[in-house]
This record gives sequence, C-alpha cells and structure tokens, in this order.
Amino acid sequence: MAPLLQSSQPWVEKYRPRQVKDVAHQDEVVRVLTHTLETANCPHMLFYGPPGTGKTTTALAIAHQLFGPELYKSRVLELNASDDRGINVVRTKIKNFAAVAVGYARQGGYPCPPYKIIILDEADSMTEDAQNALRRTMETYSKVTRFFFICNYISRIIEPLVSRCAKFRFKPLTEEIMSSRVIYICKEEGLDLDSEALSTLSSISQGDLRRAITYLQVIPAEVVRALFSACKSGNFDLADIEVKNVIAEGYPVSQMLSQLYDVIVEADDISDEQKARICKKFAVADKCLADGAEEYLQLLDVASNIMRAIHNMPQQFSFGN
Repeated sequence: MAPLLQSSQPWVEKYRPRQVKDVAHQDEVVRVLTHTLETANCPHMLFYGPPGTGKTTTALAIAHQLFGPELYKSRVLELNASDDRGINVVRTKIKNFAAVAVGYARQGGYPCPPYKIIILDEADSMTEDAQNALRRTMETYSKVTRFFFICNYISRIIEPLVSRCAKFRFKPLTEEIMSSRVIYICKEEGLDLDSEALSTLSSISQGDLRRAITYLQVIPAEVVRALFSACKSGNFDLADIEVKNVIAEGYPVSQMLSQLYDVIVEADDISDEQKARICKKFAVADKCLADGAEEYLQLLDVASNIMRAIHNMPQQFSFGN
C-alpha cells in the first residue's frame, strides 16, 4: 500500500516539463521546435492530438523559454476551456491584446522577440463565428502577435485558421513512456507502486499521462485494483484493502468509482452482460453522490453489486439514497 500523502500542489503542475526538450515521446515535434527556439522566430502554431500528450505543456514551455518569468505575464495571454471565448471575447480581449506592439527587450538571457503570444487551449470548442473573427485578427496583427492553438480534433478548426499555422501532431504515449514517468514521480514522492498496480494505472489511463498522474495523486492505483480483485474473488472486505483509510484522508469516492469503472470496462474476464449490470449500478451511484448520498455507503453498494454480478448472485438489497 502506498503512503497516502497530501500535496499542496497538483502533481500535474509540479512535474510539468519546463522546457520543450523535456517533453516525452514527441521526438519530431521537439526537434522542430528546438530549432525554432534557436531562431526565436515562431509562426502561428496548431498543436493537436489526444489529451494528456503534452500539447499545452509544449506551448507553455515555448512561451517561457522565449520571454522568461519577468516578461511572461505581459507578453503571453492564456485562454483555456473555462474562459468565455465567443465572438465578443475575440473582438475585445483578444483583439486588444493582439493590437499592442512590443519591441526587443532582452532580459536574463531570454530571446524576448518583438511579438506577443496568445495561447488558445481547447480551441476546437470555439464557435465557427468566433473562429472566423479570429482569422481576421490574425491577418491584421500577425507581425506583432503569434497564436498557438491547442485542440484534440483538428477537424473542428476552420480551414482558414489551419492553413495559417504550422501543424504539430502529438502521438498517444506508449505504456513504457508512461510507466517510466510514473515511476520517477513515485520515487520523488516516496510512493511504493508494485508492477501490477503500475500496469493497471497505465491501462486505465489509455495513453493520457495527465490522467495517470492525477489518478496517482488522488487514489493509489493498487487500492482500486485490490477493490476489484476482492469483488472478483467473492472475499469482499473493505478493511483489508484500507479503503476506509483512503476516504479518511479526503480522497473523493467519486474519483475512486471513476477509476474502478475504467478497470471494469477494460476487464477481459467479465462478460458483456455482467459489465452492463455493473455499469447500471455505477450510474445509480453517481446520481446518488450528486444528490448528497453518503460516500462510504455508495462505495459499499457498488462493490457488493460488482460481486453479485460477477458471481451471478441474486439481488438482495441496495443502499440507494
């Protein structure tokens, strides 16, 4: 069992690469961008690919390597999925930031080129009208502002924007790459993760390193694996797998259930009918938790239903709300 350690900083941020060369498994992207940073003459860029593969990390690293900590705030505008990025924002906030010219200001050994950067994370969620308005802003202020678009689906970006950008595709991370990064974080945080737990974590993360690191910090993967194994064996005892301790430390049951759901779906030794019965219970538990039900009872309810579904035991009772 790994020690349950709370951290004041999310590990996703704590262990985020600070330089482009440290981004994992994107060799071609890193090679091209490293050369671009040497000249400090960046074009508009479009980063696309599956989540958790380093797109946002790369964009932020480029901006930090160009401007350094002192000029970063004045030269870089970040807009993510939580911001309103409709046509009005494009016409006001983005346009006003893009219109202001800047000059060379070499500080602390950073290149500090005479342009600013606007980073638009999850750009594929922008409306078509907003993207069209953004195209005109790019045309007008391209000499003083560079745009970095980040998205999962390039097909949702209008062609006029795509054609104006250098495109970089980010590949899903291999299990080997993810495992090596997780092992490094475990060593830094003093966690003891066995090989089976590591394999489970890599499997349910499906190439998303951000997801794997989040799972690692929120719920030790071996807890989820042990819970599933206990249900399969029919020898279900929460005390033996220390789930009570996990809850006592403040880890959300909803996150544990989310990870357990992934394990169930990926399991090869459970029939589709059994998975359907179990997933129905997950839906009920999720609704109960949203309505304020007691977390520990919902976890008991889900686990007992998993055990009954796997061993074809009759339904006896449910904790419900």
